[in-house]
Amino acid sequence: MTGLSIPAKAYLLACDVAKGKLRDRHRVGLLIRGAALTDLVVRGRVADADGRAVASGTGPTGDLVLDELLTEIAGESPRKWKWWVRKDTRGTLESVESQLDAAGVIELKTGRVLGLFPSRRPIVRDPALVDRLRAAVDQALRGPSPVSDVDAGDAALTALVAAVELRDVVSGRDRRHHKERIEGLTERGGGAVPALRKLFRELRAVRASAAASSGGS
Repeated sequence: MTGLSIPAKAYLLACDVAKGKLRDRHRVGLLIRGAALTDLVVRGRVADADGRAVASGTGPTGDLVLDELLTEIAGESPRKWKWWVRKDTRGTLESVESQLDAAGVIELKTGRVLGLFPSRRPIVRDPALVDRLRAAVDQALRGPSPVSDVDAGDAALTALVAAVELRDVVSGRDRRHHKERIEGLTERGGGAVPALRKLFRELRAVRASAAASSGGS
């Protein structure tokens, strides 16, 4: 892997480096799927047509995970971004994990919890890499450059992690304080980012409702 894709970077930012795990695989699955779509937008390989994702351009991207998703999009009639973000989140998440493991970026430890439930634990081989990614996000969010001058990949990555509220990367205070800048960064990322944000809010609402029901019973 000569360079990290946006979904690979998003995955690393979602890792709990100290504990060697992902805190919330469902949320991270949505993040990675949204990041893969956004990466294709940044590369000019997917475009928006009346609120729907359509493939554009020809030839491979050089990234197997992105190529697989691009083939899916090209083979379907145009569908809304939200549909694409939701589709096969687990498969895309595991593909990115396996890709990072094969590239030596992480060591993926697999096993079973209580001998029954499969588990996948990522050990980041170079924690300094995650620190550099955090610094890039911080610079995109707080830096003096106007949004239009922020690197397209960094802009997209920042918008994505803000959309799923990775608080240890972009805090709630930062989301509120830099709300307008985040919106500007989001606009540069295409239609997958707002779709991801809506899906995450729906997930959060469902979980809150379930917790309230459980507490009241």
